[in-house]
Amino acid sequence: MTNFYTAESVTIGHPDKLCDLVSDTVLDACLRHDPNARVACEALATQGNIVVAGEITAAVMPNISECVRSALARAGYDAREYQITDLTHAQSPDIAAALNADNDLGAGDQGVMVGYATHETLELLPMPVVLAHRITDRLTRCRCAGEIEGLGPDGKAQVTVEYEGDVPVSVAAVVVSAQHSPETDPDRLEEEIIDKVLAPSMVGMPLTSDIRLLINPSGRFVVGGPDADTGLTGRKLMVDAYGTAAAHGGGAFSGKDPTKVDRSGAYMARYIAKNLVAAGLCSRCEVTLAYAIGQSDPVSVTVDTFDTCPFCTDDCLAAAVQLVFDLTPAGIIEVLNLARPIYADTAANGHFGRAELPWERTDKTALLRDSVL
Repeated sequence: MTNFYTAESVTIGHPDKLCDLVSDTVLDACLRHDPNARVACEALATQGNIVVAGEITAAVMPNISECVRSALARAGYDAREYQITDLTHAQSPDIAAALNADNDLGAGDQGVMVGYATHETLELLPMPVVLAHRITDRLTRCRCAGEIEGLGPDGKAQVTVEYEGDVPVSVAAVVVSAQHSPETDPDRLEEEIIDKVLAPSMVGMPLTSDIRLLINPSGRFVVGGPDADTGLTGRKLMVDAYGTAAAHGGGAFSGKDPTKVDRSGAYMARYIAKNLVAAGLCSRCEVTLAYAIGQSDPVSVTVDTFDTCPFCTDDCLAAAVQLVFDLTPAGIIEVLNLARPIYADTAANGHFGRAELPWERTDKTALLRDSVL
């Protein structure tokens, strides 16, 4: 059966991603001095304004304005053009008490977290997701290196892949929207994006002569970023995760310290799913973890292999997972080494698929196989 799957990515200068970057820059500033900092930081970006709000309890409070200016510069904006408003305050004492009851770190909130992996790419991610992130990453690199003159910070990519059953067979369509300067020639820009962005992003991928390429299909894209659209932290949930290939628990990642299991739990769920696929126990799987605030152990652990596990039932795999992985918040933080300033680098190009991220390791494959046997 033929079907099509589409995934989207946005550049670091997109207003929502800018807000994710601001939130995670604040988080990193807290963790740099205090690994036990409690942070839930949100940002809003609109014309000439960045508003930072949320709850922060840390041994050394960060300079919010400096964090925002750093994020603006990293994303490609002039910080002098923005008014910064700091509305942060301390964490609720009720939440703090629930987290540390009986000297045992409980989950920072209730919620459902989902991890996913598939054998269709080296990253063990859906092909459209990998391609879309490659394109936006290349757009940003070409802008920063001056390889394409006139590019602005804002941009998007969307990739549609044709599948026969569960196997990707060709790239059907690619859409790229790239902010540019007023004097940029649209024909030249299209040629350069195809040559310097799409060609290197698509190396080794199944392309056909009838692929649809749509470059800036709306025409001019001069006004972008917060001047064009309001940005908010956590508004690109599917871009951050797996597109529509997997379910999503609904919790955003950025701006949250690792006691918030809607972040750390999602990382652990991906770690588990990737190891299950890498172990050869299935070719595709979705792992779901559910937690209650203040409780250490998950209230639910499920594995769905979509009938791709020939060795045992999904319930058997879920039991093996609980033998191999420590699923308490403290265990997740320790195993994945999450109490450190690594989060600003996750703000763009998705939270999964990059080898340097600790939840992308495949070091539990032998233990999983042994546990199943």
